[in-house]
Amino acid sequence: MKKIKLVLILLAICAVPLISLSDPPGPPGSGTAGSEQGGGQTPVGAPIDGGLGILLALGLGYGGKKLYNAHKAKHVSIAEPEN
Repeated sequence: MKKIKLVLILLAICAVPLISLSDPPGPPGSGTAGSEQGGGQTPVGAPIDGGLGILLALGLGYGGKKLYNAHKAKHVSIAEPEN
């Protein structure tokens, strides 16, 4: 049961940034007849797609390595010294 709760919490933590980064709706009246199609203002701010993807990949790699090392350390048998 603890694993299910942990997975749900992690999914919620991962989903919040995706929801908050969605594009807001356009200004009112932007889709009416007679308005100019295309063009418009360019978005303000730096793109975060590349950096966010790199940080996510690095975090997943680091977490995977930590899990692998913990799993390996748990299953290492201590060999008896040979005489």
